[in-house]
Amino acid sequence: MARLPFIGRLTSRDYAALVVGGLLVFFETLLTFVIALLPKSIIQWFYDRSRHLFHFIVGPPIPKSDEHHLAERIRRAEDFQKLCEIFGYEHEEHVVLTKDGYLLGLHRLPAKKGEVRHSFGTSTGKPVVYLHHGLLMNSEVWICLTDPRRSVAFTLVELGFDVWLGNNRGNKYSKKSIYHNPNSTKFWDYSIDDFAWHDIPDSISYILGVTKEPSLSYVGFSQGTAQAFAALSIHPPLNDKINVFIALAPAMSPAGLAASVVDSLMKASPTLLFLIFGRKSIMSSVPAWQSLLYPPVFSAAITASLRWLFNWRSHNIAPLQKLAAFPHLYSYASVKSVVHWFQIMRNAKFQMYDDDVQRVMLIRRAPARPAGAVSAYAPARFPTRNIVSPIVLLYGDADSLVDIDAMLHELPKRSVSARRLHGYEHLDVIWGAGVDRDVIPLVVDALRQYAVEPARLASELKMTNGASTDYADYTGTSTPADSASMYDG
Repeated sequence: MARLPFIGRLTSRDYAALVVGGLLVFFETLLTFVIALLPKSIIQWFYDRSRHLFHFIVGPPIPKSDEHHLAERIRRAEDFQKLCEIFGYEHEEHVVLTKDGYLLGLHRLPAKKGEVRHSFGTSTGKPVVYLHHGLLMNSEVWICLTDPRRSVAFTLVELGFDVWLGNNRGNKYSKKSIYHNPNSTKFWDYSIDDFAWHDIPDSISYILGVTKEPSLSYVGFSQGTAQAFAALSIHPPLNDKINVFIALAPAMSPAGLAASVVDSLMKASPTLLFLIFGRKSIMSSVPAWQSLLYPPVFSAAITASLRWLFNWRSHNIAPLQKLAAFPHLYSYASVKSVVHWFQIMRNAKFQMYDDDVQRVMLIRRAPARPAGAVSAYAPARFPTRNIVSPIVLLYGDADSLVDIDAMLHELPKRSVSARRLHGYEHLDVIWGAGVDRDVIPLVVDALRQYAVEPARLASELKMTNGASTDYADYTGTSTPADSASMYDG
């Protein structure tokens, strides 16, 4: 492809990606700023217009069932606490100070529904399991299910686990540092490396200190698995603290995105990505869009975006589950952490963040080396073959982000098992309609095999579907129109 004379190492394709991306981000920034200044009456007007457009296309609203009203309560729940209250669970909040000064929020589900507790913030005498979310998410994704029997977190609580749920620095529950203000670029100067060096090991050390257990079981989803792969590979002692690592929709070195335009942008220089998205949080306008759009319209927009970016059709996730969970899907993350994934996908290596991006660009643009020549530069890889903890991979065969063969090649053969989930896409593994049949039993089997003193667990699971009536009058709001009944039905 021909090169432009100005900054000659960039191609016309790079410039096109830069211009288009810059316009989109400018529009996003402008929208966020404008919405912040709008009175509620104007936001209500946009909300009503999207509602009328929706019903004009799909038909008038119909009376809603109990399941619809439960989905609405989950959608409106403003935080982790409100989600727990819907299903009648008590929770604890803990804060971890990482070695580099970030304050991470931890959530804990220490007791079964209705279980009487005599002490708080101490050991329960139960085996411990730690759940960690994916990219652009927080701990709410584990409990925003329309049926508690499909929630990994609630199921493990009822089996007798002391369940902890982590949060990455910068997200909804971890947006604080003792050194940097969240409005500064220094606060957002972190990548997967920092999750691996600090967030994961520091959170686990804190949990084991509170529970007095020798080790815990780790269940990660998507980037939550990548963070564990990375942390276990660079912290040998951490392997003694994790008795089993269960990876749901495991992520290590995805091939790329289905959207060709975005894929091209991804494979451009990370320097361009910083120019487009800045050096703070990414996609910060999502809450603004959510406040403007009628819930089914917002759900349809997310579904369309996932299909365009990843070719996920989301057929295994029920419409009501989408309405309930999609508002809890997004949480803040740094642009740098997304750039790190772009580097991994571009180089097809599960590598540490490459700060020498200009050098890499010049090398990649240089003429081909003679046969047998040695590369002058190679970003450091995470040494994942050094992991000792047992690993259980649960992956969907319709997941465009999982290359299971490439992943198995980078993991130690002695301690890894993989189970294929037929017809599952990425988000299906935590929100799919058949999770309670296809995924959770495999998670439980692995935990019973490796957890500390599994005899402490319940021999069988007894759960019912439904919300706690103690909180039936909850009317938390996320949009100006939410005080009305669900979708005018």
